[in-house]
Amino acid sequence: MNTLFEMMSYPFLVRAFIVGILVSLCASLLGSSLVLKRYSMIGDGLSHVGFAALAIAYPLGISPLWLSIPVCVIAAFLLLQIRESSRIRGDAATALLLSGALAIGVMTISLTTGMNTDVCNYMFGSILAMSKSDLTISVILSLVVLIMYILFYNRIFAVTFDETFAAATGTRAQTYNMIIAVLTAITIVLGMRMMGTLLISSLIVFPSLTAMRVCRRFLSTVIMSAVLAVVCFSIGLILSYLYSIPTGASIVVTDIVVFFLFLTIEKIRER
Repeated sequence: MNTLFEMMSYPFLVRAFIVGILVSLCASLLGSSLVLKRYSMIGDGLSHVGFAALAIAYPLGISPLWLSIPVCVIAAFLLLQIRESSRIRGDAATALLLSGALAIGVMTISLTTGMNTDVCNYMFGSILAMSKSDLTISVILSLVVLIMYILFYNRIFAVTFDETFAAATGTRAQTYNMIIAVLTAITIVLGMRMMGTLLISSLIVFPSLTAMRVCRRFLSTVIMSAVLAVVCFSIGLILSYLYSIPTGASIVVTDIVVFFLFLTIEKIRER
């Protein structure tokens, strides 16, 4: 508790806790649907698009968040359109987006600003890079994501488990797939500051996969995933502060340890 109180005396750590908890909640809720629909890699693809957008934003003097969010939303729409095409498989579409966006980002950086500190912060994450304006934008958009997820929960549940049946009952499956993709795009961009482009997708995948080791119902999986995401984020941030290690890596390692702990529990229960 003393360590926690000490951390709260630093404004940048308070901002990191607020944004991190909100983004972790958004990522874990969306992650349950994305993992079950086998869209897990969409996080990687969109994070690399976000990296390309911020690489273009810096030399133009535009706020990275304001450019990255619409670009990632457009990319999510295009990715869904490509995935629905019979000519290109879903994993190939994600690979195209991932490698293409990363190449554009690296080329832009090499021709303009070079590998400066701000770019490295977005690639590997840094809680020190979070400003007050980032906090305001992140809180507002995270609350929008959470509210929309709650409002459309029943429809998201339907298209997650049986998209064909949902469409047959009158649910516009493509529309709700688009909503999931847009909410994911916003969450990815918000988390890039803290986790970095290379690690942000772990916030989507790990809590959901871990919760599925012990939960068998969708609602319980979503709730457990949200709890695990917040707990792992908090532990990871505290370890990062205590041992001066990168925040994103600390959170992911915590997620890995908890995943194997729950995997062990699952094995014990099966026996």
